[in-house]
Amino acid sequence: MNDDICPLDYRYGRKEMKDIFTERARIGYQMSVEAALAKAHASLGTIPAEDADEIVRIANPESVRVDRIKEIERETNHDLMAMVKAMTEQCRGDAGKYVHLGATSNDIVDTATALQIKSALETVMEGVDGLLAVLAAVAERERDTLQIGRTHAQYAIPITFGFKVSGYIAEMLRHRERLIEIMPRACAGKMAGAVGTGAALGKNFQRIQTAVMRDLGLTYEPAATQVVGRDRYTELVCLLANIATSLERYATEVRNLQRSEIREVEEAFDAARQVGSSTMAHKRNPIASENICGLARVLRGFVSPTFENQVLWHERDLSNSSAERFTLPHVFVILDYMIHRTIWVWEGLEVHRDRMLRNIEASQGLVMAEPVMMRLTEKGVGRQDAHEIVREASMEAVRRDIHLRDALLEREDIKKHLTEEEIVEVMDASNYIGASKEITDKMVAAVESVLEREA
Repeated sequence: MNDDICPLDYRYGRKEMKDIFTERARIGYQMSVEAALAKAHASLGTIPAEDADEIVRIANPESVRVDRIKEIERETNHDLMAMVKAMTEQCRGDAGKYVHLGATSNDIVDTATALQIKSALETVMEGVDGLLAVLAAVAERERDTLQIGRTHAQYAIPITFGFKVSGYIAEMLRHRERLIEIMPRACAGKMAGAVGTGAALGKNFQRIQTAVMRDLGLTYEPAATQVVGRDRYTELVCLLANIATSLERYATEVRNLQRSEIREVEEAFDAARQVGSSTMAHKRNPIASENICGLARVLRGFVSPTFENQVLWHERDLSNSSAERFTLPHVFVILDYMIHRTIWVWEGLEVHRDRMLRNIEASQGLVMAEPVMMRLTEKGVGRQDAHEIVREASMEAVRRDIHLRDALLEREDIKKHLTEEEIVEVMDASNYIGASKEITDKMVAAVESVLEREA
């Protein structure tokens, strides 16, 4: 039995994303920044090339052990300086005296964080592409599957299930665009010294900063304080929360459609072994979708401290540091897990097409009130008059628990415009799905185009 406290340690999260935010990885990223700084100095002749090579050689957790860094930190009470000292210990010759030359702690910390964010965003993008592929497959498969659309949790008019999913595709494609757009803003480092002026780097400040960021594949803060502007992190976390909320929306729809009285879709369930309830043996609960919804709430909880981290005293204080050790790893690990949980749900989703048709039929024609009204307008009846005629017939059908068709056929103001055959034809749900199929085709093609470009 382990002593872990955080559920991310023992229940949620994928190794691929967690590995980016381990303590070992964080220190590794920081040493990569130190190595890039040494190379930039050497390229400008401010330190010997062989000493820069030596710093590069030892700038990894295999050469500079994490436990040694922690040992020094217990003495210095400064985590970054502990790493610098540990790196200096491992350097041969005079190279150690050039480690961290001209930098301040947050030059290293923020730039390393930008490297983590870059790796994490690339992992999120891979997940989004995987989800888009799955949603496109479902939409294409269910392109012609008739389903009732619902507004206010009540029957509205017919759609297709593929059309419903195409809306999710459009949303995720927008998120994908946002991820691309945010990459240069979120993946920004700095190498500008104690208050952003670059004074300690002297006349080569701008060239060193440019060289370091080019080496690491990052942008840089053009007018930094001691830190990279935290508006960047706020935009980032808000985007991740936005994506998480979209996933929650899809999961909520699965949960609603899996209600016993609706039962139009169901999550995959291993009937041979899986247990739905410890006491109700019949249960098949949408636990993965419920899990996604719960985690979205947790993720959004990190938005508020991220906004508060923007407000620092003067050129910088330390109030953001402890909060960001929680916020950034958690939002990325949770979102990545949610994306792959969503992929699992939609890959294995059971679609009950017969049940969708039965639910349309159970409305006793009421869901076809709008097309009847529109047909009356085609016959010359004013729109408002047509609406009132069909509304009255609908209320009568509900009151007497009869089919809307029968209520319509009892009305003279209907029969003088529409024959029984015309009413039957106009009330066929398959004739009133508008451009559902064409829209679905368009969104499936959009996914195929995006994924082909990335292949």
